[in-house]
Amino acid sequence: MRLTTVTRMSLPAGVVHRFATHITPVQGEDTPPSFDQARHASLGPRAGSWMAVAFALPFPADRDRVARAWLAVVARHGTLRTVLEGGGKDDDDELRVRPVTVHPLGWREATAEQGEDPRAVLRRVFDEACCPFATPSHALCMVEPEDRDARPVVVIGLDHSHVDAWSLLVLLRDFCSCLDDLACGLEPGTCLTPVAAFAEHTRELAQRPPAPRRVHDRWASILAGGGMPVFPLDLGDISTPREEVVEVREVLDPDGLAALEREAAAGGVRMIALAMAEMTSVFRRRGGVGLRAVLPVHSRHHERWHDSVGWFITNSVIECTDPDPMACAVAVRDAVELGSHSLGPILEPHGGMPHTPGMFAISWLDHRRLPIDVDMSLDPQHVSAAIRTDGVMVWFVVNSSGLHVRCRYPDTAGARHSVGGWLDELCAGLVRRSVNGTGPRERGGGAGPRDPDRDRPATTPRRAIVRA
Repeated sequence: MRLTTVTRMSLPAGVVHRFATHITPVQGEDTPPSFDQARHASLGPRAGSWMAVAFALPFPADRDRVARAWLAVVARHGTLRTVLEGGGKDDDDELRVRPVTVHPLGWREATAEQGEDPRAVLRRVFDEACCPFATPSHALCMVEPEDRDARPVVVIGLDHSHVDAWSLLVLLRDFCSCLDDLACGLEPGTCLTPVAAFAEHTRELAQRPPAPRRVHDRWASILAGGGMPVFPLDLGDISTPREEVVEVREVLDPDGLAALEREAAAGGVRMIALAMAEMTSVFRRRGGVGLRAVLPVHSRHHERWHDSVGWFITNSVIECTDPDPMACAVAVRDAVELGSHSLGPILEPHGGMPHTPGMFAISWLDHRRLPIDVDMSLDPQHVSAAIRTDGVMVWFVVNSSGLHVRCRYPDTAGARHSVGGWLDELCAGLVRRSVNGTGPRERGGGAGPRDPDRDRPATTPRRAIVRA
């Protein structure tokens, strides 16, 4: 799945149609949100709090069938039939997750200026429809191409409070299964087994035994400095959030990825440890410090949750002072333990998990390890919103086409220089590791000169930069 943003996603020229819905309350007990849902909602209504999955229709289908398939997906996943209420910046009521029924209103052509890029139209639709307190906070769109030979593209946007990256793959698979059922004359969802709702996971996590004392002490130590880890190099003036810069690097092709995996196995570690080791080395050379970053970890540890949709991610912290891969592997395990407990009771004495200007976060996602088979012929895309930011976020994405790195940072001269240069060195180091220290490969990766205009294939990797 291609990792992209709404400003640079691949879309045909055409008309954007949105499937409109409305909700009604249903009988049933409301539930408390998860720790991360509450933290997300506490920032209040805002644009850019969503993520989306986009893909071409697997076979010709009219809008009615597309809508029926989507409604079957909504009926399948409990979190898509809930809304967040209360707890906003201007709301004294306790934040709750309330059950609802989602009703169809029909297709509407999204408002657009003459000749307006469909990406701009989608951004506007999702910024309005997919925010924490929207009812519902998800929207189905379809881009119908001007070229009749091109396939329509389905785009499903959802506020982050109800989904994580893994969930996007589940939604894509379930939608295509429901669409296939309709084509076969079956009720949509016939071929899918029932799944547990995310609210059940929230309850289960809250009922687990208290975290051990060492976990409480470790979090207290992390927060003692007044906040979460920050990017240790110059970011310029971030006294207020800035427009984002997004860089996409195609680092390794499949051969280079296989070589890096062999290098990791030879050292008795996984690839993520090599990536952490390389980041640690670069920070030590450039800033005389080690790696200290927020590391999101997932909680789908039981197969019961593998096919569920929800936000099964929480933030942990990783610290690597030693660039040895074995030491970094230990640091990864420690970070996973920190994020494997209910964080509410742990962080409550510290006022919760703070948002720290300059915060530095790393995400690692290996699609090959997920128990979901995604048809790459659908040109699937994981689409992020465009936002203003004062921090640095790096995504490492591994799939059958290789290793890809995306980085978001504030648009300041200082950040462009320091973060861009850090990425150059990081990607070049990963390439060298893929050939066991023999220097950059001519094929499969490396950090070449800057190219602000477009993505490049992995055989001639370049920096692709976009300003939202």
